[in-house]
Amino acid sequence: MDVTTVVAIGKEAMKITMLLSMPLLIVSLVAGLIVSIFQAVTQIQEMTLTFIPKILATAIALIFLAPWMTKLMVNYVVQLYSNIPMLIK
Repeated sequence: MDVTTVVAIGKEAMKITMLLSMPLLIVSLVAGLIVSIFQAVTQIQEMTLTFIPKILATAIALIFLAPWMTKLMVNYVVQLYSNIPMLIK
């Protein structure tokens, strides 16, 4: 196994990691932004108010995105495992 193969595997792993994490991070960011705007408009400055909506939004997004995320991860692992004989050469 040469350096380019290792870099290619690492690059693909980072791509999969970004694809898996970005939707949940974006949902959490949008929920936090909405709660912050709500707090600014109503002048409610409760620090714990931001956690519940973000957790709920992220959990709901995870429920809807879990099949896609699982399929993506399983496809990556199957591809990686199927390439093991070529990597050993």
